[in-house]
Amino acid sequence: MKAMVLAAGLGTRLRPLTNDRPKALVEVGGRTMLEITLERLRAFGVREVIVNVHHYADMMIEYLRAHQNFGMRIEVSREEELLDTGGGIKKAAWFFLEDGRDEPFLVHNVDVMSTIDLTALTRAHSDRDALATLAVQDRTTSRYLLFDEEGQLCGRRAARDGVPEMVRTCAEAKALAFSGIHVMSPRLLKRMSEDGAFSIIATYLRLAGEGERILVFRADAYQWRDLGKPENVAEAARELKS
Repeated sequence: MKAMVLAAGLGTRLRPLTNDRPKALVEVGGRTMLEITLERLRAFGVREVIVNVHHYADMMIEYLRAHQNFGMRIEVSREEELLDTGGGIKKAAWFFLEDGRDEPFLVHNVDVMSTIDLTALTRAHSDRDALATLAVQDRTTSRYLLFDEEGQLCGRRAARDGVPEMVRTCAEAKALAFSGIHVMSPRLLKRMSEDGAFSIIATYLRLAGEGERILVFRADAYQWRDLGKPENVAEAARELKS
């Protein structure tokens, strides 16, 4: 199985930890975020990964070389200009289309840490013949995705009192928080009409509005942590130590 690690962001929320390194190389309990993510993917059978880089790109490339790519095939997608999540995935599409197979692949933000069962996520995706499946939780966030009673994406909403942006008719929408971990079918890559820098969520919403199956995977039973702020990194390090 293949995967993409989204690691090109500037890491502005992590300053001063990212003053001299990319966020992917910020350490959590003695290991970098990138190492934690790659080892977790490898534990679930992933052997081929593409990582997008931008901020301190050469440092990222040298880090992977020094660690022999952690025993995996790792390609680097270098972004001269930040392309956001959707643009980054679109630029790396060749990696998932090169062998002509229609095998789903994982996408994982480098700055999240979780115990989400990636095998169960992938199986749920394949069993329901989805175009994409998003791991979500019922927790507080600044941006919610909205799903209907059948678990299909139907809109989004900012904060708890924001005005919903609906793309499909939905009798009763459930607001859930995206984990930054998802599975995508390669055929979706050919449906990405957006250009330049754009969010993958924008693509998901457009496709959901066109009737495509963008589905939910409830990950409430698993632990999840955002590593986007220094205090979150410190708390995660304490948890790992204990």
